Amino acid sequence: MLLSQIKTPDGALRVVAREGTEAYELRDAASVYQLALDCAKSGETIAARIAKLGFAAPVDLERAYEEGRLLPPILHPDPAHLHLTGTGLTHLGSASTRDSMHQQHKADEAEMTDSMRMFRMGLEGGKPANGQPGVQPEWFYKGNGHAVAAPGAPLASPPFADDAGEEPEIAGIYVVGNDGTVFRVGFALSNEFSDHVMERVNYLYLAHSKLRPASFGPEILIGDLPQDIRGTSRIVRGDKAIFEKPFLSGEANMSHTISNLEHHHFKYGLFRQPGDVHVHMFGTATLSFAEGVRTEPGDRFEIEAPEFGLALKNPVDATAGPERDEVVAVKAL
Repeated sequence: MLLSQIKTPDGALRVVAREGTEAYELRDAASVYQLALDCAKSGETIAARIAKLGFAAPVDLERAYEEGRLLPPILHPDPAHLHLTGTGLTHLGSASTRDSMHQQHKADEAEMTDSMRMFRMGLEGGKPANGQPGVQPEWFYKGNGHAVAAPGAPLASPPFADDAGEEPEIAGIYVVGNDGTVFRVGFALSNEFSDHVMERVNYLYLAHSKLRPASFGPEILIGDLPQDIRGTSRIVRGDKAIFEKPFLSGEANMSHTISNLEHHHFKYGLFRQPGDVHVHMFGTATLSFAEGVRTEPGDRFEIEAPEFGLALKNPVDATAGPERDEVVAVKAL
């Protein structure tokens, strides 16, 4: 089952569920966020709750997408309580991609980069067999709900950016219950939009390079994550694809288990605050930047995988803000 959110032509929010090609509005569902909190409180699964609520009007999701009425599949009433975070070097093949970005900046190219060390740690300890925590992954913060771009909406690159590159990933979608218990709503496609040129200058710029918008959805897959996900990442310029490459995900293609990545994020009490929403991205091994592609304003990212329904599409945009050499002045009170 897939869950999404749309705006009606008059601006009202509707929750949409679909199996196969048939999509319907849910009865008496204020939002996916409220639906998830109700399930967390009652102990019901989302599938059981949906069956109890029942369906209302049919929905043409593709038309809603074309008309710009698709919303992120989950939002928080207060955007500051939606957290965008992620992990890196978690996929088989991700080390070679990242290592190629950093290797040329090593004084001794025979010396193993930190990226390769982190990747090998994951290979050796990211999938513990005994149910205990494994090695912790690379972790990063992207922003809060103010940094979320809806499916179809532009991903804004600031004027001081060096690059505007996609990262096709799977994200886990979570809500935190009243007692601090974390509940997974499901999984969605995501574009972990990043500045790879800035990151390549020095690995310690990774934190800066990740402070960019992100998009996820359009639909949330309810239930378990497939072991072997085979999708496509594409960049379209005008009417021509300038980059197209498969991306693999699911635990069969990863050096960590999902449960291990979840543990190392939610072990921090900061991330178990009641009512909060988390969109946690699990990493990728496919980057157009590693293939020498430089995006331009107007280029469109397309990320798709059959299990996740509609493709995630976002154009690249430039946004107003301080220029590279412009100082942001802070006023004393």
